[in-house]
Amino acid sequence: MGFSKRFPIDKPGSPYAAWEEVELSSEEEQAVEEKQRETNKDLMAECLSDAYEIIKARGLKDYQTDITNIAIALFEKRSSHVIYWKEEKAKEKLSKITHRLSNARQ
Repeated sequence: MGFSKRFPIDKPGSPYAAWEEVELSSEEEQAVEEKQRETNKDLMAECLSDAYEIIKARGLKDYQTDITNIAIALFEKRSSHVIYWKEEKAKEKLSKITHRLSNARQ
């Protein structure tokens, strides 16, 4: 099963929102993942450099495991955006769907 996300859509004349589920195709999901993979490699390299700078700035011993642990913590925070980008892709698809539906109604 691929990535899917449900979004609320305002229904004219109703106080309640309708929920629209948007699924990414395997190709769309894979494209997002590949783009983020390249971004994450660059991001991990930045995190390693940042961790090294943090350790040096604090006058700590520059053990590789300490640098790696700090880098991993930074990386986990920064790389969590892969889900964010999948959701953004799903929102983009939803926007196209709702735009097409509103044009069909006119």
